[in-house]
Amino acid sequence: MTDGTPKLRLYNTLAREKQAFLPIDAKNVRMYVCGPTVYDYAHIGNARPAIVFDVLFRLLRHLYGDDHVTYARNITDVDDKINARALRDHPGLPLNDAIRKVTETTAAQYQKDVQALGCLNPTVQPRATEFVLPRADGKADMVSIIQDLIKRGHAYEAEGEILFDTRSMADYGALSKRPLDEQQAGARVAVDAHKRNPADFVLWKSSSADEPGWDASFEVDGQKIPIRGRPGWHIECSAMSAAYLGKVFDIHGGGLDLIFPHHENEIAQSRCAHGTEVMANYWLHNGFVQVEGRKMSKSEGNFVTIAELLETDKFGGRAWPGEVLRLAMLMTHYREPIDFSVRKLQEAENLVARARSFIGNTPASNVPSEFLETIGDDLNTAAALNWLFSQRGEGIAAGEFRAAAELLGLDFTAKQLDADEAEKLTARIEQRLQLIRAKDWGEADRIRDELLAEGVQLKDGKDPATGERITTWEVNR
Repeated sequence: MTDGTPKLRLYNTLAREKQAFLPIDAKNVRMYVCGPTVYDYAHIGNARPAIVFDVLFRLLRHLYGDDHVTYARNITDVDDKINARALRDHPGLPLNDAIRKVTETTAAQYQKDVQALGCLNPTVQPRATEFVLPRADGKADMVSIIQDLIKRGHAYEAEGEILFDTRSMADYGALSKRPLDEQQAGARVAVDAHKRNPADFVLWKSSSADEPGWDASFEVDGQKIPIRGRPGWHIECSAMSAAYLGKVFDIHGGGLDLIFPHHENEIAQSRCAHGTEVMANYWLHNGFVQVEGRKMSKSEGNFVTIAELLETDKFGGRAWPGEVLRLAMLMTHYREPIDFSVRKLQEAENLVARARSFIGNTPASNVPSEFLETIGDDLNTAAALNWLFSQRGEGIAAGEFRAAAELLGLDFTAKQLDADEAEKLTARIEQRLQLIRAKDWGEADRIRDELLAEGVQLKDGKDPATGERITTWEVNR
């Protein structure tokens, strides 16, 4: 971006309208996105913000340069369930070390999952546990921010807890547009009588002798009050965003469900602690994910993790390639609800096959300007994909197609087959021929479509000598 003209418009939840994106500093564009709570494996709903904001990260890098964009996505490893498990399973270790033991498997699985979905690594991925107490490097931390809130008259102590005083902030609730009197507390604790206002939320909650906690003290009315405890939910992101992006930054993103209370309370904490008019200039939120037309839940039997989609036959009777899962997500505008279904995955798989057939070996060239204009209109990946595939073989060259796809994080390169893979391919082709002989056309077509999505195109014909059906194949590279 060299002429100063905005190339990007984003729907800002705070303003309830699309606005031209104008960074605070074009040489240091900064974005923060709420990451996973690594108590368990990430589900398909968690995949959506990872993919959506990865596309925005890629687009910002394209517009401003790879070295001029900082993307922070946190890892929440401060959680009562995690803390309790750490205390139970590793009683002899310091709390942070015990939490790391508990969460290292789930955190590693999350990284593996999102990489399989084609996501780049964010610039930084801070862990909440590393930002609870004051740090040697002077970066922002939770305890110090809480102390600043007390000093500025925005927080108070009550029954061993530090709470945010929502009445102390004149425009509290501006993000969610919910009147203060209608709001309920959004911290990870119940509403208690010791709160001044029902909407007040916990910044620091005390820990009993048998609960995990950190040793901290807070100065209230000139008196030091030691409180061994743990942070509330919202203070984590205020500390980690400030640590890497500053008191005010460009973009804050996350799921629609985080607008209230999490993001509303982040704004309150950060603005009041730092004395700023805003925390971030643009607030972006992706829509909900349903599975086969229903809200995802374990009780509904439609709860599925990213790992299960990638590695097992739980959804649709087969595993799905990461590029198919990613494309299925991008076929719906990020702010719209998405119905994640086998049918949608099959549609995405067919598009992957068509793209691979068209691109072949052609290297990426330039991203078409019309594609950039379309995706630059509030990250409209659905419209951009429709335009891209409508131009295939007509108004767009294969190299331009590949460049546009790569901007979306889509790799349509067909892999090479080694000896072991060729042997497995031969077995699958024979299985398909047997299904055809048995007139099981549905299963036969499924194998054909799977292989096509993997870049292997089958060609059916007849043996000229015997007249029997034969199948040959080629890899679309």
